[in-house]
Amino acid sequence: MGSTPDSSYIQQHLANERTFLAWVRTALAMKGLGFLVFGAELLLSDGNAGSGAIWISLLSFTAGAAVLGTGTLLYFRHRKTINTGRFQAASGAVLAAGLLSGGVLLLLLLYSFYLFV
Repeated sequence: MGSTPDSSYIQQHLANERTFLAWVRTALAMKGLGFLVFGAELLLSDGNAGSGAIWISLLSFTAGAAVLGTGTLLYFRHRKTINTGRFQAASGAVLAAGLLSGGVLLLLLLYSFYLFV
Protein backbone atom coordinates (compact mmCIF):
# COMPACT_ATOMS: atom_id res chain seq x y z
CA MET A 1 0.00 0.00 0.00
CA GLY A 2 1.73 3.21 -1.19
CA SER A 3 1.61 6.42 0.73
CA THR A 4 0.78 9.83 -0.68
CA PRO A 5 3.32 12.65 -0.26
CA ASP A 6 1.08 14.32 2.35
CA SER A 7 0.91 11.22 4.57
CA SER A 8 4.61 11.44 5.43
CA TYR A 9 4.07 14.89 6.90
CA ILE A 10 0.73 14.53 8.67
CA GLN A 11 1.90 16.21 11.90
CA GLN A 12 3.31 19.19 10.01
CA HIS A 13 0.12 19.63 8.02
CA LEU A 14 -1.98 19.45 11.18
CA ALA A 15 0.27 22.05 12.82
CA ASN A 16 -0.12 24.24 9.73
CA GLU A 17 -3.91 24.00 10.06
CA ARG A 18 -3.77 24.90 13.76
CA THR A 19 -1.60 27.90 12.94
CA PHE A 20 -4.07 29.00 10.28
CA LEU A 21 -6.89 28.78 12.82
CA ALA A 22 -4.85 30.98 15.18
CA TRP A 23 -4.57 33.57 12.37
CA VAL A 24 -8.37 33.37 11.94
CA ARG A 25 -8.97 33.87 15.67
CA THR A 26 -6.64 36.88 15.70
CA ALA A 27 -8.42 38.41 12.71
CA LEU A 28 -11.85 37.87 14.28
CA ALA A 29 -10.68 39.38 17.56
CA MET A 30 -9.38 42.47 15.77
CA LYS A 31 -12.63 42.88 13.86
CA GLY A 32 -14.63 42.26 17.03
CA LEU A 33 -12.78 45.01 18.87
CA GLY A 34 -13.80 47.45 16.17
CA PHE A 35 -17.43 46.46 16.50
CA LEU A 36 -17.16 46.71 20.28
CA VAL A 37 -15.82 50.27 20.12
CA PHE A 38 -18.49 51.31 17.64
CA GLY A 39 -21.28 49.71 19.71
CA ALA A 40 -20.01 51.23 22.95
CA GLU A 41 -19.85 54.65 21.32
CA LEU A 42 -23.46 54.29 20.16
CA LEU A 43 -24.57 53.37 23.67
CA LEU A 44 -22.60 56.11 25.40
CA SER A 45 -23.57 58.88 23.00
CA ASP A 46 -27.30 58.24 22.63
CA GLY A 47 -27.11 56.68 19.17
CA ASN A 48 -24.59 59.00 17.50
CA ALA A 49 -21.22 57.44 16.82
CA GLY A 50 -18.35 59.91 16.69
CA SER A 51 -15.77 59.96 13.96
CA GLY A 52 -13.16 58.46 16.31
CA ALA A 53 -15.25 55.34 16.85
CA ILE A 54 -15.95 55.05 13.14
CA TRP A 55 -12.25 55.31 12.25
CA ILE A 56 -11.19 52.83 14.92
CA SER A 57 -13.86 50.41 13.75
CA LEU A 58 -12.79 50.75 10.11
CA LEU A 59 -9.09 50.43 10.93
CA SER A 60 -9.56 47.39 13.14
CA PHE A 61 -11.74 45.74 10.50
CA THR A 62 -9.11 46.47 7.82
CA ALA A 63 -6.30 45.18 10.05
CA GLY A 64 -8.32 42.03 10.78
CA ALA A 65 -8.91 41.48 7.07
CA ALA A 66 -5.18 41.92 6.40
CA VAL A 67 -4.31 39.39 9.12
CA LEU A 68 -6.85 36.92 7.73
CA GLY A 69 -5.49 37.36 4.21
CA THR A 70 -1.93 36.91 5.40
CA GLY A 71 -2.82 33.79 7.37
CA THR A 72 -4.60 32.30 4.37
CA LEU A 73 -1.68 32.96 2.03
CA LEU A 74 0.79 31.52 4.53
CA TYR A 75 -1.33 28.42 5.03
CA PHE A 76 -1.26 27.58 1.33
CA ARG A 77 2.42 28.50 0.96
CA HIS A 78 3.39 26.31 3.90
CA ARG A 79 1.17 23.48 2.71
CA LYS A 80 3.12 23.38 -0.52
CA THR A 81 6.58 23.73 1.05
CA ILE A 82 6.08 21.13 3.81
CA ASN A 83 6.04 18.27 1.29
CA THR A 84 9.06 19.55 -0.61
CA GLY A 85 11.18 20.17 2.50
CA ARG A 86 11.68 23.85 1.59
CA PHE A 87 9.80 25.35 4.54
CA GLN A 88 10.66 28.93 5.47
CA ALA A 89 9.42 30.73 8.55
CA ALA A 90 7.19 33.74 7.88
CA SER A 91 8.96 36.27 10.07
CA GLY A 92 7.90 39.27 7.96
CA ALA A 93 4.24 38.30 8.09
CA VAL A 94 4.43 37.65 11.83
CA LEU A 95 6.05 41.06 12.36
CA ALA A 96 3.36 42.76 10.25
CA ALA A 97 0.55 40.99 12.15
CA GLY A 98 2.14 41.97 15.45
CA LEU A 99 2.41 45.59 14.38
CA LEU A 100 -1.19 45.63 13.16
CA SER A 101 -2.43 44.06 16.40
CA GLY A 102 -0.36 46.47 18.46
CA GLY A 103 -1.64 49.39 16.41
CA VAL A 104 -5.26 48.43 16.99
CA LEU A 105 -4.62 48.03 20.73
CA LEU A 106 -2.86 51.41 20.86
CA LEU A 107 -5.82 53.05 19.11
CA LEU A 108 -8.18 51.47 21.63
CA LEU A 109 -6.04 52.71 24.51
CA LEU A 110 -5.94 56.25 23.14
CA TYR A 111 -9.65 56.22 22.43
CA SER A 112 -10.48 55.00 25.95
CA PHE A 113 -8.40 57.85 27.39
CA TYR A 114 -10.30 60.25 25.14
CA LEU A 115 -13.65 58.92 26.38
CA PHE A 116 -12.94 58.59 30.09
CA VAL A 117 -10.37 61.25 30.93
